[in-house]
Amino acid sequence: MDMSRRGLLGVAGALGAVGVVGAAPPARAGSERSPERVVTGLERLMADGYAELAGQRVGVLTNPTGITADARHLVDVLHADERVRLVAVFGPEHGFRGTAQAGGSEGTARDPATGLPVYDVYGKSGQALADVFTAAGVDTVVFDVQDVGARFYTYIWTLYDCMRAAALADKAVVVLDRPNPVGGARAAGPVLERAYASGVGREPIALAHGMTAAELALLFNGEFLAARPARLRTVRMSGWRRGARFGATGLPWVPPSPNVPTPETALAYAGTCLFEGTNLSEGRGTTTPFHLLGAEGVDRRWAREAEALGLAGVWFREAWFTPSFSKHAGRVCGGVRLLVHDPEAFDPVRTGVGLLVSARRAWSGFAWREDHWIDRLTGSDRVRRMVDAGAGVAEIAADWEAGLARFAAVREGYLLYR
Repeated sequence: MDMSRRGLLGVAGALGAVGVVGAAPPARAGSERSPERVVTGLERLMADGYAELAGQRVGVLTNPTGITADARHLVDVLHADERVRLVAVFGPEHGFRGTAQAGGSEGTARDPATGLPVYDVYGKSGQALADVFTAAGVDTVVFDVQDVGARFYTYIWTLYDCMRAAALADKAVVVLDRPNPVGGARAAGPVLERAYASGVGREPIALAHGMTAAELALLFNGEFLAARPARLRTVRMSGWRRGARFGATGLPWVPPSPNVPTPETALAYAGTCLFEGTNLSEGRGTTTPFHLLGAEGVDRRWAREAEALGLAGVWFREAWFTPSFSKHAGRVCGGVRLLVHDPEAFDPVRTGVGLLVSARRAWSGFAWREDHWIDRLTGSDRVRRMVDAGAGVAEIAADWEAGLARFAAVREGYLLYR
């Protein structure tokens, strides 16, 4: 394995789930593995001798999170194994190596460690993406990327686009499952209205979907791609208990994007990423993104307003910070810091909405982005309009409950872990 790169990388149809039989692969010499550790889809694929990939030309869609429990990257592992014919790599948002910031990618290049072509597929969909798969010469596209559990995190829509394109190009898709790092015990937040579909939400699912990548793939195939489903196979994890957050998995955390450095960041992300739709910083360019929010001119009144909401599981402190990039770069900002003291009680979506409500009340400079990006993030214009009308958190949350209940009922039929 190329050590410099390792440092950088840290049955067809709607219900075609495959639980691959096999124990976890052995740990490296001198390492220890807890018997309680989650075994990922990748490791189960390895343990079964790559039977799912036998005789196929394989392309892998992944990023730095596609690793074994002892931190080997799947591209290096598959390339080195004569049982796998790996011919291409595909990079999502942030790129195969994860160096690009939000909304960026790394372009198409060749991997110096393996010599494999790396195709940039961020932003590609439909026939354009199908043409990439055809040009790459693959029979099967393997998806292995760590998600964070929020609808507007783009990797799940890259998976969706990949499935659509694979159906057009007559390719198979194999999804190697990984944990939902925030537990996935339940779905939360508003469900997308199709009129607001975009790259941060293609189809009507809840803002915090509470599913794993394999479960979402099955849902996509069954609910949204049924007219032309992908030839989908999924490789399940073993040992993952629904509701268990990432710290209980025994797996190493690799930041799935530059501004999600820890599992704790992922816990807040589904709520505080809503501030992308405002003129306030969501903490990009600080050491605690999505836990630190603010702007020039904000003072301690916001923290007081937020604390007065009595939101479960979280405290708010006034904070001062200077982002090194993104919004308000190089300028001293006032704002709030989130301190999640009870993750079980904490609801990130209600918290994010509460922070929008309190910021608008406390700071006269509060404004939405002119492109109404907030509507793409929340999935409609309803949250924005209700915040502007002075509605409180309970009233806004009540507005999405009927849609959420419908989604939860559909979601139940695609859950692989109970």
